[in-house]
Amino acid sequence: MIQILTEFDTCWKFINEINADPAFSEPMLQTEEQMEDNLKSALTSQDQVPFGVFLGGEMKGLFVFKVLKDEQYIEMQVGLSREPDAYEEIADWLQTHYSGYQVDFVFNPKNWAIRSMLQKREAIFFPEQIKMVLTEDTASVDLTGIEPLSEQYREQYLAVHSTDVYWTGDKVANALDMFNVFLAIEDGRVVGYLDVTWNYEENEAFDLLVREDSRRRGWGRKLLAKAVEANRSKGLAVFVDVDNEAAIALYRSMGFSYDPKPSSQVATWNID
Repeated sequence: MIQILTEFDTCWKFINEINADPAFSEPMLQTEEQMEDNLKSALTSQDQVPFGVFLGGEMKGLFVFKVLKDEQYIEMQVGLSREPDAYEEIADWLQTHYSGYQVDFVFNPKNWAIRSMLQKREAIFFPEQIKMVLTEDTASVDLTGIEPLSEQYREQYLAVHSTDVYWTGDKVANALDMFNVFLAIEDGRVVGYLDVTWNYEENEAFDLLVREDSRRRGWGRKLLAKAVEANRSKGLAVFVDVDNEAAIALYRSMGFSYDPKPSSQVATWNID
């Protein structure tokens, strides 16, 4: 049975027990800031919905989904359960109530139960990602050619931006209360960009891209160095595909180290 939750006071034992299990821990609940943004805020937010899955009065699963009805988009922000039936039940509920929506799941790659549910529904799986955090000061880098997003370069930025992501260039450019955008400019041409959050205690270098014909010329290093400079008083993290050796080498050379907390994976389910 699924219930919309109105409090978490009776759920903390369940939350802490599942989140402490290496095979089922929630990668989106690894810091106090994530606990606040992804879990606790769901009780008062208009966009977040907290669900409990119960069997015989006992909690078997706890989920929080961010639901953007105007965009027909849902993001799972919390998924805590060891029970395959809990994932199946919440998926059936979503299918019944949100036909036509895109649902993005961020989950622990070791969580076989949610993986099985998503495979049955022919979700699209993206590569496993590790988290790297800035732990060391790096040598100074020449920042010539790096500029913040401006109207002068807005159209070029949008033209080169990744499109197979939720945070497209247009959305980022309209959410500057959340993002800094730094551009790599060469001869009046945008050859790369970095979207990085700025209003959290631990910010994220969210999307880094350098045009193929401008790679291996130091632009990625310059963009990262600018993000580090702008974020001096706070933590900085990046999520990188486990098999992207070039990116991992770049981040390590800029003072980033592996975070021991669980890696994560993203899967997209387009509900028929």
